[in-house]
Amino acid sequence: MLEITRIRADKDAVIEGLKTRMIDATEVVNNIVATDESWRAKKSELDSIAAEMNKISKEIGMLFKEGKRDEADAAKAKTATLKENEKNLKAEVDALENELQELLYQVPNVPQSIVPAGKSEEDNVTVEEIGTPVQFNFDALPHWELADKFGLIDFETGVKVTGAGFPIYKGKGAKLQRALINFFLMEADKAGYEEFIPPHVVNEASGYGTGQLPDKEGQMYHVGVDDLYLIPTAEVPLTNIYRDVILPNEDFSIKMTGYTPCFRREAGSYGKDVRGLNRLHQFDKVEIVRIEHPNNSEKALVEMVDHIKGLLEKLGLHYRVLRLCGGDLGFTSAITYDFEVYSAAQGRWLEVSSVSCFETFQANRLKLRFKGEDKKTQLCHTLNGSALALPRIVAALLENHQTEDGIMIPEALRPFTGFDKID
Repeated sequence: MLEITRIRADKDAVIEGLKTRMIDATEVVNNIVATDESWRAKKSELDSIAAEMNKISKEIGMLFKEGKRDEADAAKAKTATLKENEKNLKAEVDALENELQELLYQVPNVPQSIVPAGKSEEDNVTVEEIGTPVQFNFDALPHWELADKFGLIDFETGVKVTGAGFPIYKGKGAKLQRALINFFLMEADKAGYEEFIPPHVVNEASGYGTGQLPDKEGQMYHVGVDDLYLIPTAEVPLTNIYRDVILPNEDFSIKMTGYTPCFRREAGSYGKDVRGLNRLHQFDKVEIVRIEHPNNSEKALVEMVDHIKGLLEKLGLHYRVLRLCGGDLGFTSAITYDFEVYSAAQGRWLEVSSVSCFETFQANRLKLRFKGEDKKTQLCHTLNGSALALPRIVAALLENHQTEDGIMIPEALRPFTGFDKID
């Protein structure tokens, strides 16, 4: 959530910045400013009444001591009137505060200056491309056919047990999945990330804290009886560990990682691009999360991007890095880099990771702060990235490392799989 102080200070800059997302936020920002002004005016009145009541309360005591009962009773009557006014004014202040909060929830993060303007993924910018497409001298198969041929994934039984988008991994397919999780966690550990095993469901406050709620698109699975939500990513529980926390000083750099299943309704997903593992309702992912001093978040973002690049290179995959345009940015992100691997068998790019910096947007919702040298509290910066999401990585590994008689396992994975080939 954008800081109200930022909007107060320069609403025109906020409106202009949001144009990068192809959004005209003039009306909502003006409503925020007007509501904030009304709230502050009413709050000032409320504070004045409280101060006057406190002053009269002291006077009443003195009047009674001086034997001026009639004057004391008149002052008490005035206090009763003030209390009624205070009650009514408090209701107005609370209503305006709630209205202001709801308006602020409608405004996405302002993109950084280097984010290109654009409407959709067509306007994203390729930062770099590493490797070259695999060339086959035989008819390469897509991963869903390879999975069926070698008995790795059972899509049909997953539909029977649960529904579309919930595959069952088995045999070497299950072992490959587990090997990737362990490999990603081990690499995160080497990079200094502390491992957590968080809950797989969160409460409403956690959803609001990281910006998944209000859930306008209905992408989260809601457990209605308990009013809990299945997590769409480990980012949610990991970042919320620090909700309502004030770090004691400026000397911090918090690095967390965690493996979790992820649950996304993916409402409206259909067609050939969602076949097989391309888009699922449940999938596994290792996430990296950082909480940083504002002065260090740019450096942290570069380090996270480099970490993802290292994983893809160790897996021997041809990939590219994209800087997302404003229209393709997530609601909470100030800047995002997407990683895509090329599927030679499908002839298309598959997104496998997003690395984002949210600046103070999440921290403002979370009330995640630190104390500066002057002992005043400031908002932290938060970042997160997929390191990595498994379904399309598995798809890319099967498709790009296939041979005429099997699928070769990248050398970096072999200590974790216990085998070097699927045949």
